[in-house]
Parts: sequence; structure tokens; C-alpha cells
Amino acid sequence: MALADDFEQVRNDPDPIRRGRRATELMTLYQQRHTELARLRKAAIEDAHRRGLSYSDIGEQLGLTKGRISQIRSSAPPPERAFFGVGPVSVGIPQRFSLEEGRERFIIDKSDQEAQDLVKATLARLTFVSLGFTIDADRIEPPDGDCVIICGPKSAPIARKLLEHDPILGFERDDDGWAITDVRTGLRHRSPYRQDTSARTDIGYFSRRQDDGRVIVHIAGITSVGSLGVARWLDQHLANLFEPDEPFVNGVIECDFDSTFAVTDSRLIVGPYRK
Repeated sequence: MALADDFEQVRNDPDPIRRGRRATELMTLYQQRHTELARLRKAAIEDAHRRGLSYSDIGEQLGLTKGRISQIRSSAPPPERAFFGVGPVSVGIPQRFSLEEGRERFIIDKSDQEAQDLVKATLARLTFVSLGFTIDADRIEPPDGDCVIICGPKSAPIARKLLEHDPILGFERDDDGWAITDVRTGLRHRSPYRQDTSARTDIGYFSRRQDDGRVIVHIAGITSVGSLGVARWLDQHLANLFEPDEPFVNGVIECDFDSTFAVTDSRLIVGPYRK
């Protein structure tokens, strides 16, 4: 049994630092699974109630009091928590190349950082443990476990590889710049801001997929503020977007922003497409 194996490996590891590190990792992992089980129990109770059982009957069959059933219904995580998987969740943003005063260096874009912070705040609200990381310019694969990748195809091959597995929406670049393409309608959606910098409106893409027992959420803007607009829209509309047991969903978000690149509004303009 995997659980017993984990315990035995930690208990018998002769290296105290490695033993302590692994014990901490497993505590986080099991805490996240405990939270997910609480969500699943709440969903099961609501499902049984929709099928005609009273909450008293459900409590009796589960060996729980009606008061405890009420407590579970009010305190357990909401269904949309599963949009991001089970947890812990890694949230990555790209390192961007900059040339300043003749010196090469990598920087983190302000809007990317704000998008990462907002996603992590959304995850915290849904009782996830999250870990931020930076995406190197040559990174191809996402990290192990559930993750959110905030990265466009220009920044790293990890984004291009994820987009290759999206049969509906994609990114293309031509003489007019980047566009998000929609194979169902044949339309190319472009960033107003990229066409005219006085138009403070950008667009971004999102997808959510299940991959080998884990969840990968991908966010990519035409510019970094587009990614921030997607993060804001997901935070505000996740409950309506999520459907249980769906393997894939994607869409395009349009957002408005002010002179400081703070997003002031966001809205869905394409999708959500599901398959």
C-alpha cells in the first residue's frame, strides 16, 4: 500500500534532513487530500439530497447528526475547488529577458507577478497550499502535480507545448502580431492594445485539462496584462465555469486596464468550450 510505503520510507531514512523534508512534504500532501475528501463528502451529501433523501436520513445513514451534516454543508470547500485539482498547486510565471545599459538580465514582469499573486490568493480562498516558481526561457515540461502555468508562447516552449494539445484555440503570429485563433469559428482575436496603445484593452487565453491524474491550468495573454485579466476573471467566475468531471475547458477573456496596468474589468468573449 502506497501510504504505508511512504511512512516506512520516512521512518527508515537514515538522513535526518532528508527525513524531515520528506515528512513535511507528506504532511502537506495529506492535508490537501484531507481537504479534498471534505469537499467530496459535501458533494456526496448534496447529491444524495437531490436524489430525494432528507438531510436527517443522510445523517443517519452516514452515522452523523443532523447538526454535523449542517456544519459540513456550510464549512467544507465549494465544488469549484476541484477546478485546480487536489493540491498542492504550483503556480509558474516566466522570466523575461531584458537588456539595460548594455547588460543582459532576466526580470519578472509586474503584471505576471500580480497574476501569480492573484491566482495564489484564489487558491488560498479555496484552501489550497500553493508554491510559486519561475519558468526558465527553455523550460518544456510543467512541474509534477497540479499546476497553473501563466506563460505565453513567446516566453517559453512549455506554453507552446501545452497549446499544441488544445484542438480548439491557439496562438498564431503574422505581420499584424499575435492573435488567438478559434478553429470553430475561423476568427482571429487580436489585442486592441497591440493595435493601438491608447486602447487600454487586452485579451488572454485560459485552459484547464486533466493530464495523467493531475490538473494543468494554462493562462496566456497577448501581453502580460492579458494574463492578469484572465486571472481576475477566473477568480470572479470560477463557480459558474466549473463543471464536475469535465476533462477540458478553455476560453478567451478580454480585459480593460488603467494607466498603471491595473485591470479594471474583465469579460468572457470566446467560449467556454468544453470537450
